Amino acid sequence: MAKTYDLCELLSSNPYPGRGIAVGLSEDGERAVFAYFIMGRSENSRNRVFEECGDEVKTAPFDERKVKDPSLIIYSPVKTVGSDTIVTNGDQTDTIERAILSGHCFRHGLMGRTFEPDSPNFTPRISAILHTEGKFTYEMSVLKSADGKGTACDRFFFAYEPVKGFGHFLHTYEGNGDPLPSFQGEPKRIFIPNDFRTFAKNVWEALDQDNKISLYVRAIDLKTKTYEKVLYNKFTR
Repeated sequence: MAKTYDLCELLSSNPYPGRGIAVGLSEDGERAVFAYFIMGRSENSRNRVFEECGDEVKTAPFDERKVKDPSLIIYSPVKTVGSDTIVTNGDQTDTIERAILSGHCFRHGLMGRTFEPDSPNFTPRISAILHTEGKFTYEMSVLKSADGKGTACDRFFFAYEPVKGFGHFLHTYEGNGDPLPSFQGEPKRIFIPNDFRTFAKNVWEALDQDNKISLYVRAIDLKTKTYEKVLYNKFTR
C-alpha cells in the first residue's frame, strides 16, 4: 500500500506548492470531499479571490485596477455537469465540461490540452473529476512539460475507487524556485476526516501565510447529492 500523508504536514513543509487539488472519501463513507487552493508570488497572481456563482466557483480580481494579464489567473476552477464535479487549476475546466456535454469523458477532453504557456515555468495543468452517480469514483490528471523546455507534453491520468478516510493530493510545484520545479510522481495518498470544516481550517492555516490566496472545500452527501462548503479568501472586498 502506498504511504499515506497528512495533507497539512505536506503543506506546512512546502512554502510554495502552487495550486493544489485534494479529493477523497470521508471516514464514514457518506461524503465525497474535495479541496482546491491557489497561491501566488507576483502581484498579479495575488490579486485574486474566489467567488461562487451557483454551483460554480470562479476566480476574480480583488482589485481590478491592478490586473495585468488575466489569461492564466481568471477561470472557473469548479463546475458541476450533471452528477459530475470538475475541479482544475485553469480554463481546462471548460474543455472538460464541453467534452462531457458532447458525450465524451474527462480523459478525452484533456488529450487536446497541454501545460500552461508560462515559460520558463511551464506550469502543469492539474485536474480532477468526481463521479457521484451510483458508486462514487474519481479521476485526476496532470499535464506537464516533457523536458522542462516546453517542447512536448506528458499526460498522466489516474482513476480511483475511494477508500473510507482517504484521498489523493495533486499540486503544481515541488517547491519554490526560479524557474519553479514542476510536480513529480503520482498524486499523494492523504487522510480525509469526517469533519471537513476542521479539515478546511487546518489546510488554510498550513498554507504559507505570504503566498496563500484562496481555498475552497466542498463535502457532497452521496445519498442526497446536496453539499456543504467552506471558502477562505486572504483578501475580502
